[in-house]
Amino acid sequence: MQTYFTDKGQPDARPIVVLDGQGLKRWLADAPAAARRWVAETGFAAKPGSVCLLPDESGGISGALVGVGPAGGGLRESASAADQLPAGHYRLETDGVPSADLWSVGWSIGQYRFGRYRSADPSGPRVLVWPDAADQDSVLRHAEADRLVRDLVNTPAADMGPVELEAEAERLAAEFGADFRVTEGKDLLKENFPAIHAVGRASEQAPRLVDIRWGSPQHPAVTLVGKGVCFDTGGLDIKPAAAMRNMKKDMGGAAHVLGLARSVMAAGLPVRLRVLIPAVENSIAGNAYRPGDVLSTRKGITVEIGNTDAEGRIVLCDALALADEERPDVIVNMATLTGAARVALGPELPALYSDDDEVARSISDVCAAEQDPVWHMPLWQPYADSLSSPVADINHISSGPPMAGSITAALYLKKFVEQAGAFVHIDLFAWNPRRRPGRPEGAECQSVRGLFRWLETRYPMR
Repeated sequence: MQTYFTDKGQPDARPIVVLDGQGLKRWLADAPAAARRWVAETGFAAKPGSVCLLPDESGGISGALVGVGPAGGGLRESASAADQLPAGHYRLETDGVPSADLWSVGWSIGQYRFGRYRSADPSGPRVLVWPDAADQDSVLRHAEADRLVRDLVNTPAADMGPVELEAEAERLAAEFGADFRVTEGKDLLKENFPAIHAVGRASEQAPRLVDIRWGSPQHPAVTLVGKGVCFDTGGLDIKPAAAMRNMKKDMGGAAHVLGLARSVMAAGLPVRLRVLIPAVENSIAGNAYRPGDVLSTRKGITVEIGNTDAEGRIVLCDALALADEERPDVIVNMATLTGAARVALGPELPALYSDDDEVARSISDVCAAEQDPVWHMPLWQPYADSLSSPVADINHISSGPPMAGSITAALYLKKFVEQAGAFVHIDLFAWNPRRRPGRPEGAECQSVRGLFRWLETRYPMR
């Protein structure tokens, strides 16, 4: 991974002054007349994420002003600054940012570029002198997790199918000495994962369930489950072209749990970690599962297929049932699951569901503090009636009007979790639909940093 930080001792490091509107007024009051005139000419008003380069007498750059919000700024402002500044070395003029860690994480992720298929960026990196208060190990863990998630999601399905996703998971397991197991193809039927098999059987790459275990048996059990649909055509209920265009990102849940697992293992949290990823392609062929089919599941619940394009919850239900059998302290499920969540909350705010309101509140609070927000949505039980089926135990989509789709999807998943201490489901988008400073179009890492902090709080190091 490219490093964007350096230790002290960089005499050429340009100063960065972080300020809001009031801070700008104070800075201008003490600044030379030429600097005041320059700021006025550029129209810099210290809006959050805005940058004003300051010239020196030779026509070079002497430093920069970076605008932040009234709370003092953090990750997004830092990411925006790192994206806009020219290559070179920089240092914070003061440690006057609320969180040196968030500022440093933002500095790294703001320079993310997916470069697998492109020539190297000739501009070079923006390198920050480590702020005194920054926890360097923590910053680098978060930056590496973010990069892993975005690289996996950005990779086209031709190079990130179930086979390649398995390989990435195995590589991560090997790095941290974790146990690794895969159940593949017809073995899924032998080991009672019929729903995973049904969704993935039409693909040339066999469906599989990735299973990673790490940590001491004496520690509390934490199980992460991630949707690994490496490409989603919609199946026989085929998507239109526009909706299919970005379906390489439909394995975003798997990418996110791998990123979160990386942070957990790198930090050595005292947990017994398990990661489950059903990795499939939802393809079209003569043996594809069909609308109206009734599928068996690991839990014994029969499911009528209302729409083959709601395949994520089908593969997840087998994985969740397996996770639940161990009665872990908490199950965290992450998935690019529903368009309904995006209609309700947009692309930047993942929907959080939980059967434990206290857990949901604590996750929401920690994520907000980490500037990695989620929004607590209700597991509204009365809507469960809409999942009824005349021919099976349950339908996997609502049989009524197309309303509350994210809630009913969460209710469906919850039916497969009964014994865990707490169930958490994150319905996320994993994508920036448009480019903004520090946020390139393409894959986005959401909730990983916040969830790690929550786990770190729930299971503190002794």
